[in-house]
Amino acid sequence: MAKKLSLSPLGDRVLVKPLDTQGEKKLASGIIIPETVNKEKLLKGEVVAVGAGKRTEDGGRQPLDVAVGDIVFYKKPWDEPLKIDDVEYVVLAESEIVLIEN
Repeated sequence: MAKKLSLSPLGDRVLVKPLDTQGEKKLASGIIIPETVNKEKLLKGEVVAVGAGKRTEDGGRQPLDVAVGDIVFYKKPWDEPLKIDDVEYVVLAESEIVLIEN
């Protein structure tokens, strides 16, 4: 059984566990292509925690379109990944998520 995280994102933030870590790729010829070359490639991850939603003008909250367990696609974030118990996560604003897998 997976250990429950003791972190909760705020507002419209989403905690995502990347499913395909990119890093450097090495061609058969030995040429190394750094991950910075493919900045526009979408990354895939699983949502592990979501915030309460964006605050509305009347003081309420607008719920997020993503939920825990959703598989999402997002662009490479500028921030460094957050490492918890040797597992890397990224914190994204909901607006940084491009697609949800059905």
